[in-house]
Amino acid sequence: MNVEIPNGKMQTEPGAARKRKILIVEDEFVNREILVAMLDAEYEMIPVGSGADAEAVLLRQAGEISLVLLDLNLPDRHGLDILREMKENPRTAKIPVIVLTSDKEAEVESLNLGAIDFIPKPYPIPKVVQARIRRTIELSEGRDLIRETERDHLTGLYTREYFYRYAEQYDVFNPDVPTDALVLDVNHFQMVNERFGKQYADEVLIRIAGAVVSSVSASGGIACRRSADTFLVYCPHLSDYRAFLDGIATAACGNDRGRIRLRLGVCAETEKSVEMQTRFDRAKIAADTVRGSFTECIAFYDNAMHEKEIYAERLLDEFRAAIDGKQFAVYFQPKFDVRPETPVLCGAEALVRWIHPELGMISPGVFIPLFENNGLIRILDRYVWRETVRHIAEWKKKYGSTVPVSVNVSRIDMLDPDLVGTLRDLVTDGGLDYSDLHLEITESAYTENARQIISTVNELRKIGFVIEMDDFGSGYSSLNMIATLPIDVLKLDMVFIRSVFRENGNLRMLKVIVEIAETLSVPMIAEGVEKAEQLNTLREMGCAMVQGYYFSPPLPAAEFEKYVRERKKENA
Repeated sequence: MNVEIPNGKMQTEPGAARKRKILIVEDEFVNREILVAMLDAEYEMIPVGSGADAEAVLLRQAGEISLVLLDLNLPDRHGLDILREMKENPRTAKIPVIVLTSDKEAEVESLNLGAIDFIPKPYPIPKVVQARIRRTIELSEGRDLIRETERDHLTGLYTREYFYRYAEQYDVFNPDVPTDALVLDVNHFQMVNERFGKQYADEVLIRIAGAVVSSVSASGGIACRRSADTFLVYCPHLSDYRAFLDGIATAACGNDRGRIRLRLGVCAETEKSVEMQTRFDRAKIAADTVRGSFTECIAFYDNAMHEKEIYAERLLDEFRAAIDGKQFAVYFQPKFDVRPETPVLCGAEALVRWIHPELGMISPGVFIPLFENNGLIRILDRYVWRETVRHIAEWKKKYGSTVPVSVNVSRIDMLDPDLVGTLRDLVTDGGLDYSDLHLEITESAYTENARQIISTVNELRKIGFVIEMDDFGSGYSSLNMIATLPIDVLKLDMVFIRSVFRENGNLRMLKVIVEIAETLSVPMIAEGVEKAEQLNTLREMGCAMVQGYYFSPPLPAAEFEKYVRERKKENA
């Protein structure tokens, strides 16, 4: 590896004695010797006196030559012919050439044919020659390094860093041209890899890249492969995005039409004042809105998305202050055992609400996915656990007993190696029994890193925690998998309950799931129950517990405490 030292000379690292090689093609012996004397201390010199000898050296050592010093007047052929042939041959095209000449008119032609520089005859003083040669080699090696790093090796498109730079340059030289930032994604590309193999998947990416370049290069547009299956395109404003996408999709499918589906996010006629990366982030946001859709494949970034993005950024910025200021409130939704004739309060679920001092009540459907995607959900979950334990401990102290409360444990939480210790300490420090705090783990969590999740769940169950599988029925796991999972309660997904009780809903499927719970000898909780009809049907089928607005919405802690007192009076 080469390093540059303070005097500007390129040197090899300690222990590496190899010098760069310079081929001198000069027919006059005296001139060759002058050049060798000037350069021999720093470079390994290969002096030859004819075009034929030069060609022989290049044939054997093209990959080792750092520079060619080329005289134009050789005994067997003209130097310009050698220069032309070098630039036409891929093996020698990248070798920099400095022309040695006293012919001023030949200088222009030499540069047009690809020479980097020229040294006039008679030669200047050694310091000038040495400086020109050193600088030429440095620039050439820097250019080669850029060539290696600016292109994606598979598709030949720009890599992301260079793409953004060239896109910014386009704006500098075309400030008045309306431009589009486009993000092109392959739907379910991982499945393409798994079904058809990496070689086929790579061919798809190469075909997409070729089609993109063909579509936009004529107008000055440029393209980039940002990640495995994501492409960025910056180009003058397009008039027909459907035709653009259809052309790319046709090329992607090749002879296997129908296997490859694409989606396109468009940030149209981008504002030049907005940072380049931000424009493509916006196009990506648009593309993700049609992820998985079978009817839509093109989406445009608009004012609504912009306002949503700004809103999300504000929530992220204010998260820490919200935690410190206890803006997050824990609500409790009662659970009822519906097996007795009169339903009995048997537990509750802890649900978080954000009561913002300016924005009011913020929907969990907004902030929870946002925090999951940005790694903040672990902090929020621990806050909810602490608050829940605090309330349970207060009620236990007041009334001598309390109903068990379940808290959510996210997929991210399950990957925490300290999770078991954290939950154990929370319960013991709060003076609670493990049965006071139930843990809800989503069905989908069991399918990701299943071995680790199951191991952690087994540890939690051993010390006494009750494990509820949340969102059961959302379609992730197989029956065989369910039969082997360590769970104590199945909790039926709210969306599933709503769907089966709609007109033409499949109540048979509901019955099958209840029977699965009976087969596994675990009780089932149905959440989202809002009507007497739903309650009665679930009871008849054998569902053990119910949660939903039919009995109560989620309640603030003080109201839930009052609710529990009233239920206990009724039961008494």
